[in-house]
Amino acid sequence: MNIKVQKILIAFFSHLFLLIYCERDGEKPMEKKKTQKICLIISIIVLLISCTNYNKEIKIDKTDEITLIKEVINGAIGWAKNKDFTVSDRIIANDSNYLEVDPENRIVRGFKEFKKNEAFFADPRFRAVRYEIRDLKIDLSQSGTVAWYYCVLDDINEWDGQPASWMNTRWTGVLEKREGKWVIVQMHFSFAKE
Repeated sequence: MNIKVQKILIAFFSHLFLLIYCERDGEKPMEKKKTQKICLIISIIVLLISCTNYNKEIKIDKTDEITLIKEVINGAIGWAKNKDFTVSDRIIANDSNYLEVDPENRIVRGFKEFKKNEAFFADPRFRAVRYEIRDLKIDLSQSGTVAWYYCVLDDINEWDGQPASWMNTRWTGVLEKREGKWVIVQMHFSFAKE
């Protein structure tokens, strides 16, 4: 049932209840008039409240939200430079719905699975050199609670002194605002076929 129908039903039944209540027998004429006036005022208030638009657009400062989202996106790669796992833990959705698809056809399902990668990144043979994000495009839902992005990523790393980089990687993702903070709920990395 949509909100408009709910409002109409609430107004109708509230008004009906008040009319029935106001027509009670046994009241003295003066008390009855007073009760009727009060019921009429309450009916008008209920009717006015039920007719107001509760679906007003939420005011979102899109520029501020995009800035916060960019910080999260950068943090999703940037944390590796200092091996700061608290950053990755803070920006990746900490639940079983998290999803990540990597270019090697590896799928990470859930935060627990994501955490298993820490051993690789914590290994002293791994070194994050730098990263570059290009052509970043971020879109924000009308509600301001969901965002999605696309970019091209160069993630330059070394493993045991040898290059271990992702170059010209297409990177898409979805973020959700939870308890006032943006978290990544889905990421997909892929390489273009040449």
